[in-house]
Amino acid sequence: MKPVYRVTWLAARAYFALWHRWHVLNPERVPLTGPVILAANHASYLDPPLIGSGVPRPINYLARDTLFRFPGFGWYLRQLNVVPVDRDGGGAAGLKGILDRLLNGGAVILFPEGTRTSDGQLQPARAGIGLTVIKSDAPVVPVRVFGTFEAWSRHQKIPRPRRVVVKYGVPMDFKALREEAKTCPKPRLKVIYQEIADQLMAVIAKLEPAADAK
Repeated sequence: MKPVYRVTWLAARAYFALWHRWHVLNPERVPLTGPVILAANHASYLDPPLIGSGVPRPINYLARDTLFRFPGFGWYLRQLNVVPVDRDGGGAAGLKGILDRLLNGGAVILFPEGTRTSDGQLQPARAGIGLTVIKSDAPVVPVRVFGTFEAWSRHQKIPRPRRVVVKYGVPMDFKALREEAKTCPKPRLKVIYQEIADQLMAVIAKLEPAADAK
């Protein structure tokens, strides 16, 4: 970890422990080296730091490219391994940045739903994550966060002291769909992207916290 990243990582862990009484389940399922995609549900601004601070390896995050316009803040985001993307996260530059991190052995957090939930419920998956999965050889670890909507939903101004939980699932490789995608026609390729996204959300939906972690 870069020095700034490590200090921020330690501060985030302290914050989640003290303010949110966090619980981390199965972090050992995340490979400590090599490329990996962490695919999680999205309920709050707390989700990326919660997921990233739960594992002892550097993580690459996504943020709107407009945030990098501020020199000091832009420098800080780069120290945190943040990849600039356009507002919808679907631009070619953003995709290239994500794939570059994966090809260099990095870990990246992606949200199949594309945006934060407005009611605390899981949302339908978007095909974008399927494209990233197909373009890389990285294993995909499904992740589910609990309590972050209650702690800091899009309707709240500041985080509340609610308990949060992050659970990491068993890695998925999508080998068969990756092989098919190499030779299939474009219409089928688009279907494959959505199939991957849907499969991920189905697995995420089945992840449940331990009884003593609720």
